[in-house]
Amino acid sequence: MIEADLIKKAQAGDQEALVELLRSIENTVYRSAFYITGNEHDAMDVAQEALLRVFRKIGTFQEKAKFTTWVQRIVSNICMDRFRAKKETLSIDEYELTLQDKQNVEDTILLHSMSEDVHRAIAKLPEHYRVVVVLRYLQDFSYQEIADTLDVPLNTVKSYLFRARHQLQTLLQEYEKGGIRG
Repeated sequence: MIEADLIKKAQAGDQEALVELLRSIENTVYRSAFYITGNEHDAMDVAQEALLRVFRKIGTFQEKAKFTTWVQRIVSNICMDRFRAKKETLSIDEYELTLQDKQNVEDTILLHSMSEDVHRAIAKLPEHYRVVVVLRYLQDFSYQEIADTLDVPLNTVKSYLFRARHQLQTLLQEYEKGGIRG
């Protein structure tokens, strides 16, 4: 069923349509929450809370924005509320290294290390930079969709991304030199 039809049916009280709609977004919600919070436990909590809010507030959704933008705003707001409450940097869980038979082990280890460095660097960004990086590069949102999601001007999004990329580059260069870890 088409997303727009599911939304209309869910808003009209069709519970099956609402469940189908929630199932269609749950992976995206979790992925966003994971990259923003930096760990699985918090991401699961945020995703659950976000899906509950969508469940409760589907009737308030208006088609002024895309549904995914509306959902992402909910996820981002929950994450930012948690950051404000905790005021600490969250670390990214370590990823499992899986080697396949035909891969060069050294290349695989290097790629895994680079991936860990990128995730670690993203986790070190201030929350407002981290959110725009996740939305742009991991969720593939346009600049305008990010501005709509975060309810900030388009130029603010561009500025945040520019500064975030600069900070990421600096952090990754420090990692490369072996200057900082974890």
